[in-house]
Amino acid sequence: MNALMTVWTVMVKELRDLARDRRTLFLALLLAPLLYPLFILGASALAENRIRSQIDRTLEVPVIGGEHAPNLLAFLATQGIRATAAPEDLEAAIARQDVDVALRIDADFAGNWHAGRPALVEIIRDGTRRDAEIPASRLQTALGAYSQQVGALRLLARGIDASALRPLDVGVRDLATKEARRGILMAMLLPYLLILTSFIGGAYLIVDATAGERERQSLEPLLATPASRSAIVSGKIAAACAMGLGTLLLTLLAFKLSAQFSSGLGRQLDVGFRAIMQMLFALLPMLFIGTSLLTLLAASAKSMKEAQSHMTWLMLLPLIPSIALMVNPVKNQLWQFAVPFLAQNQMLLKIIRHEPIEARVWLVYLAAGFALAALLWFVAVRRYQQERLAISG
Repeated sequence: MNALMTVWTVMVKELRDLARDRRTLFLALLLAPLLYPLFILGASALAENRIRSQIDRTLEVPVIGGEHAPNLLAFLATQGIRATAAPEDLEAAIARQDVDVALRIDADFAGNWHAGRPALVEIIRDGTRRDAEIPASRLQTALGAYSQQVGALRLLARGIDASALRPLDVGVRDLATKEARRGILMAMLLPYLLILTSFIGGAYLIVDATAGERERQSLEPLLATPASRSAIVSGKIAAACAMGLGTLLLTLLAFKLSAQFSSGLGRQLDVGFRAIMQMLFALLPMLFIGTSLLTLLAASAKSMKEAQSHMTWLMLLPLIPSIALMVNPVKNQLWQFAVPFLAQNQMLLKIIRHEPIEARVWLVYLAAGFALAALLWFVAVRRYQQERLAISG
């Protein structure tokens, strides 16, 4: 009971110290929940506006050799694509981004056309320019539609049914659930942000509670008390986990609230209350892993600056599974739920897609996560048992 009281006392003490510094509390607890939804919803609004403006407006395409194919240009005009005169140096205009996409019609277009041979048209663009993707796609789709239409008319003129060239009618039946399709955007962004928040959500508190107190020489009086070092470490970790859990909850609620006032892509970020509770439970192991690791690193640092310098590489760790799955998608296997960061990513994806999670998956996931957290906690306690910890520098 004394150990539990010590843990509680240390936890309350650390949270009270953090609450006194309101600016730090705001940055640690509220900044991420406010900025993440604003950033993502703002980006989705800009993307929607760009797509809508580039699809709905008339597309002006510089054309070289337009006099060789007046019927083609007339058809493109019906598709919202208007031919304009090409600049003298077309390649330079595309390099300067004055022109997104252009069309060159071969000089032998008319001869090949009347002879029934394929007539050459060339789409000119810079494939590395993302802002030219939609205009180029619109032009290519329109040219493909014109080619199919003319090809079908040529076959009909010869008394041949155009469907003879289509021996198969290929249909696609997508078995993805409505929730899975709606969660595509969420699956790209939310797992990394939540794993990062849970992993370093308590960094402000735990770094200040160890390296900061050591630098201010206020850690020595705490270590001089009869309380066990394990209880002191547990109290600090519990305080950091409480703050991290609060940050996670506020982040998810901010996503849900902002999605309610959004439209289009932003609504796909709406998270149900049941999913929120599942995500919080699934991220508990990462909370303990992150705070235990940060406690160990902060206790091993000689100064506050040295402890804070670890944040650079720590923020990259949650990104590893996202990049790995993007480059090499893999099917779910049981061993994946025992690998830190990858396990959290896979669990969050299942929750986002509303997929059932088997009991054995939960067992492996929780056992592996809390086992690693316990190991880091044990190493941190051993570090706290060293008397030179209380000495600054």
